[in-house]
Amino acid sequence: MVQGVETYSHLPGLVVLIPIIFTALVGIFQKKSFLLRNWIFISGTALTFAVMAFLGFFVLRGETLVANYLVAMYPFTITFRVDTLSFLIAVVAAGVWLLASIYCLQYLKDDHAPNRYFPVHVFTLAGALGVFLSGNLYTFFLFYEVMAFSGYLFVIHAETPEAFKAGSRYLMVTILSGILVFTGVIITYQLAGTLDLGSLGIIPDANIVSLIAFVAFIIGFGFKAGLFPLHTWLPAAHPVAPSPASALLSGILIKTGAYGIIRVTYNVYGIEMMQDTGWPTILLIFAAITTIYGSMAALVQDNLKRRLAYSSISQIGYILMGGALLTERGLAGDIFHIVSHATIKSTLFLTAGAIITKTGIKYVSQMAGVGRKMPYTMGAFTLAALAMIGIPPLNGFVSKWALALGALDAGQPGYAVVLLISSMLNALYYLPIVILAYFRKPEEGTVLYGDMLRYDEVRASMLVPILILALSLVIFNILPVNLPLVLAEFSARALFQH
Repeated sequence: MVQGVETYSHLPGLVVLIPIIFTALVGIFQKKSFLLRNWIFISGTALTFAVMAFLGFFVLRGETLVANYLVAMYPFTITFRVDTLSFLIAVVAAGVWLLASIYCLQYLKDDHAPNRYFPVHVFTLAGALGVFLSGNLYTFFLFYEVMAFSGYLFVIHAETPEAFKAGSRYLMVTILSGILVFTGVIITYQLAGTLDLGSLGIIPDANIVSLIAFVAFIIGFGFKAGLFPLHTWLPAAHPVAPSPASALLSGILIKTGAYGIIRVTYNVYGIEMMQDTGWPTILLIFAAITTIYGSMAALVQDNLKRRLAYSSISQIGYILMGGALLTERGLAGDIFHIVSHATIKSTLFLTAGAIITKTGIKYVSQMAGVGRKMPYTMGAFTLAALAMIGIPPLNGFVSKWALALGALDAGQPGYAVVLLISSMLNALYYLPIVILAYFRKPEEGTVLYGDMLRYDEVRASMLVPILILALSLVIFNILPVNLPLVLAEFSARALFQH
């Protein structure tokens, strides 16, 4: 597979436009018919995924698709660009979004405000895809803000005091993040005269001004990604957000911050400048701290979704570390871990939502017997937990292996040790959940006491998306060709050999 041929096409723009159109359609028809609303809702996310997947035919034969709009308003040109990296992350995002959409139909059946949630769900997809497919920093910033502010409605959806408090924290972080990213964009244009992300190393010189922009980008995107100590909104938001929203916040939306750091590091500054200045060392240190801190904090959380939130913080440390190592195998592991974590953590949050829906259990200490009550749901949770720990042949093992090799290539074995320690901590806070769910009987007075032998799974519309995600954690790794890994490796090679 050789990449380098640029083809002008409106298909990338269409991918972003489809969910915008369907947002309006869902809003128009939802008061007329709930059934029609549901069909439009699923059709919008399904069509978006189908068109995004179709772009793979062009990417696999070596083409890069580019679309430009509002060209006369340069540098405020809206540009979409589909290369191997943007395609891989965007198609996984669209696929996870589709499965979460199907899950929503039953999960939100008795919700107090489904008519608000459904349009927001589809519109936020447009924002996320706009970020991943951006061809310049202006387009990136525009859709980054769209995605970030629409995500606020995910956080406050329950309209409880806790939700509004978490939403206020999320909103403050979103505003600060936007200001810092915008500062970086302005400085980049001043120094480079362009905002294009189709080249590598557009900033010509390393100086105090370019360092200020780099720091602004890292902090700005670090807020969204959940980098320590900018992470505080994440554990506050997840326990109050609906479970499908938590799956998307953790599985997809925080990756926009990590993706932004990758594009800034490699496309805006370039590998040579990063190696010469050593600026990524700052990111490496904070990524390592984030990895260990998130794992240790997860150990002491009894609220299931809060434990998963801290786990996400830890995994973001992996991702930011992989990009900052400045090695080809480290970047390949970084990209593959973005994909892996999207599917693993979406599985975990959707299973948590299923458990809460069926049993009302929100705390790990109450989960004795859940594995017997909900064997398929808990089986999916167990598979995802093992993937997060890094057990072969699951995708979490593959990405951690590549990241460790990248650390060794960089002459930084200490970071491979950090990955190993984090994996051990992962086992300490995931395996007790599995053991409790399968091998402990509910105590008298608890929710499941006396009801051990009656299976009671969620409806198929919730269970099937969970099982599909769980299957994806292993299926690609046992095939003769692991296509996501191949695309991740090629994406890294393209950024190093461009």
